[in-house]
Amino acid sequence: MEPPQDVFGRTFVEVMSEKYSPENFPVRRGPGIGVVVVPITCPQGSPMKDRLNLPSILVLTGCGINRAGDQAEIAAFCAHVIELDLSHNKLQDWQEISKIVSNVPNLEFLNLSSNPLGGGTLEPRWAECFSRVRRLVFNNTQVSWDTLLLLTRETTELEELFLCLNEYSSVSASSMACPSLRLLHITDNSLKDWAEVRKFGSMFPSLDTLIMANNNLASIEDGKDILLRLFPKLRRINLHNSGFNRWEDIEKLNFFPRLEEVRLQGIPLLQTYTNTEQRSLMVAQLPSISLLNGSVVTDSEREDAERFFIRYHLDYPEEELPYRYHSLVTKYGKLEPLAEIDLRPRCRAEVEVHCEEKVEQLSIRLDQTVAELKKQLTTVVQLSTSSMRIYYIDKCSAFGPEEMKYKTRALHSYSIQDGDEILVVPKTKLKAGVQLPK
Repeated sequence: MEPPQDVFGRTFVEVMSEKYSPENFPVRRGPGIGVVVVPITCPQGSPMKDRLNLPSILVLTGCGINRAGDQAEIAAFCAHVIELDLSHNKLQDWQEISKIVSNVPNLEFLNLSSNPLGGGTLEPRWAECFSRVRRLVFNNTQVSWDTLLLLTRETTELEELFLCLNEYSSVSASSMACPSLRLLHITDNSLKDWAEVRKFGSMFPSLDTLIMANNNLASIEDGKDILLRLFPKLRRINLHNSGFNRWEDIEKLNFFPRLEEVRLQGIPLLQTYTNTEQRSLMVAQLPSISLLNGSVVTDSEREDAERFFIRYHLDYPEEELPYRYHSLVTKYGKLEPLAEIDLRPRCRAEVEVHCEEKVEQLSIRLDQTVAELKKQLTTVVQLSTSSMRIYYIDKCSAFGPEEMKYKTRALHSYSIQDGDEILVVPKTKLKAGVQLPK
């Protein structure tokens, strides 16, 4: 049922009461799915019914919510709620948001995506109620970095932070670190300068996963010592659609001491390579990576990639050889180029067409069917397709002619070679008892 339109917005309590009323959920649900909360008293005029079927994961998206409502009722009905999705609403006042959060004592996950938070100011006293939240989602909110820094100081157990689609081109540094944060998801912004990304290292020293696809990051500007110090625990990084155009940036990924998974597609550097070349060159450049673009790197793939890397650079001038080339030559030696073998299937064959006393050379396509070959032969032997039978004779085989009687069979399935024969016999001759050659 669509919520009624209200130009002034609606309260959290009002929407919760409407969505989870007994009329909408008449069946009592079991533990883990939903909880029936029965208030002891209900104030006169309250929008609450005698009971609500409230799940522990509360989803109230796109409902026009812009304020909290009666805090006592939030506290009475949301004591067991652990996840709250309030995305696509009209919340912009942090005091109203804090009224909701402060009355959900077990809240671990809060999604405020697509609420207009860019113009609001978060007071320190309102931020204290976020201290128990472990996962915060602020996608497409334009929430300010001042607000975020205040929240990360107060949310001492924060583990995951989502900041996508916020038009960030810079990052405000913080004098106080957030050591609990493990995952930062900040895709689809405009963080092109590595100097901004560098700040994440000091702000989030325990960062395990950094997802910043679609930022057009130009390069990784720091060296080994700085990357070792700033990102000591980083294991996963996603840099899809970055602006990298130098192999040096790929090599620097080796300076993250614990990095084991990389996602890196859609960068200018790789545009001139085939998909196979892209993966092989990347695997060879990143010896410690176990997952590349979501696929496991096996030991055999790594060896093949490293050998390919050596051969790929054989003709490069000494001054242009990457550092990795020399270490791989030490491991495998200087390999010779592989012999070029054309494994593509033959597409044509030169055959002899025999029809009674007539013999003609004919070039035939091997991707066509028997029926199509018959049409081609009509102009050669002057017979209609319905009045001929055709036989394939393999000149290197001891077996006799093989009738080509299945119209839809492809010619390449007969393994026809140059010099083989196609025998055409008029059906009238067959009726007269003509013997086929053996």
